[in-house]
Amino acid sequence: MKLNKLFIGALATLAMASCNDKMDYNEYNIYDKDYITKNFGNVGGFMTDLYNTVDYDFGNYSSGAMQASATDEAMYSKLGNGIDDFYNGAWSPSNAKNSIWNSMYSGIKVANHFLAEMQGLDFEELKLNADYGAQMYRYEHYQYEARFMRAYYYFALVRQYGGVPLVTSELSAEEVNSLKRSSADDVFKFIIDECNDIQGKITEDYSNLGQYATGTEESGRADKLAVLALKARAALYWASPLFNANGDKERYHTAATYTKELLAAAEARGKGLTAKYADLWDAASFNTPTIMKEILFGRRYYKNSSGDNLVETNNYPVGIEGGTGGNCPTQNLVDAYDMQATGLSINEAGSGYDAKNPYAGRDPRLAATVAVNGDQWPTYSGAAKLETFQGGINGEPLTGATPTGYYLKKLCNGAISLASNSKLKESRHTWLTFRMGEFYLNYAEAVFRYLGSADATSAEFPMSAREAASKTRQRAGMPAFAEGLDATTFWTKLQNERFVELAFEGHRFWDVRRWKEADKFFKNIVEMKLTKNEDGSISYKRQTVSRQWSDKMYLFPIPQTELMKNPNLTQNPGWE
Repeated sequence: MKLNKLFIGALATLAMASCNDKMDYNEYNIYDKDYITKNFGNVGGFMTDLYNTVDYDFGNYSSGAMQASATDEAMYSKLGNGIDDFYNGAWSPSNAKNSIWNSMYSGIKVANHFLAEMQGLDFEELKLNADYGAQMYRYEHYQYEARFMRAYYYFALVRQYGGVPLVTSELSAEEVNSLKRSSADDVFKFIIDECNDIQGKITEDYSNLGQYATGTEESGRADKLAVLALKARAALYWASPLFNANGDKERYHTAATYTKELLAAAEARGKGLTAKYADLWDAASFNTPTIMKEILFGRRYYKNSSGDNLVETNNYPVGIEGGTGGNCPTQNLVDAYDMQATGLSINEAGSGYDAKNPYAGRDPRLAATVAVNGDQWPTYSGAAKLETFQGGINGEPLTGATPTGYYLKKLCNGAISLASNSKLKESRHTWLTFRMGEFYLNYAEAVFRYLGSADATSAEFPMSAREAASKTRQRAGMPAFAEGLDATTFWTKLQNERFVELAFEGHRFWDVRRWKEADKFFKNIVEMKLTKNEDGSISYKRQTVSRQWSDKMYLFPIPQTELMKNPNLTQNPGWE
């Protein structure tokens, strides 16, 4: 029997992999060491648990709220949801929102166990198998995947808490509960050093293994590009004001260097931007070459072989069968989409914006992300056009109806119908952990902060910040950013470009924190209240809702339960 067929009979709960994977990874029962190391497949099954720990946000809070609804991207339409705690004063060390703390340290424990206990195996009894060499190649590279995953978990922790305990070997519970927090600088250094060490050792490209190919390449596993992407993103966070209080420009130099390295390696492998922005969330994105070219690493989430409808169930409009409302885009986000013809914001003179026809002529990414009044949404046959005005079939005062005047399109598959007689109720969904669009914008930010202006270049950085930031706009059919923008104007436009390009991908929550600009962005959320007039026209009225913000919220509180277990832990400032 071939090694790749020797899998543990498992309880498969979630399939998880990179979006360009050809195989499904399942969650496995964990047995004792002798059982796990009996054959290669068992070890591979154990390794799968690491991939199942990668974070995603298709609705991590009760009833399907995304972190977007704790930012100026969205408001959650269902009352009494845990996402409200981020801005209503209920957030505290005893209500610490600590799922990342728990899951990341669980993943770190698995990685450390694998690195300590599952090295040096030779699977002697399987040496006569024809695919022994190819399978051993995979096994020997698992150690680098485990180290990448461990570094990724520490990135998820440091961006949320700052310094955390660094655990890089197997420890007893007593030892773990006596550790002190390492500094954020030390955690970032660990992540970057790990990536530097393994980037030349980990598999270059799992989808092209040459002599080690078996026909079932697990291309969803972390490879060199994933390592380079983690290193580049971590370096940018480390350079940002939240973690760079002294404004050390050399950190931006490092971030620009690492991001340039990633982009060059990715482009050499044929990576780049997809032709169509909305295709990135297509159900077939994980195996469509023209879409895969932008995806560097991602988590494919589904409950069964055909898929799931988690995103649609959590976000389809009230007023259709199965629709419950959900994460509703704000007017803040809608306002961020510029005018397509001029490339100007709606507040700039000469932009061409018409307040009476507010969605006409806008950046096409608006229509790909936000469902507005009058849209055919969802798109399945027979669905009615949206009525988000007061008294409309999808509007207030219905329970769960959008408070902002909008519903979410992005991430959803509009062909899915939740109706009882539907023939398409499920499809696959991919959470994009790393994609090229993010890293062109990361490069733009790092080079701009290092060189000091939008158009500046150097022998080391021949692509300017303006050129890099224009790539995602131009892909969307928008004009490039104009030359000669002053630093303040360019920074505002670059922040805005991240807002629209990366909307609902889990970036806004962290971007505004690392920039330390929450007072500017998170305190006032704008809703749009629509009224249908007797002549059929629509009137639009803005309404501002205030949210609480305290600067202690730039970092999460250390969970009170952890402080009670470990007296050597210290609490983050303001949460004492």
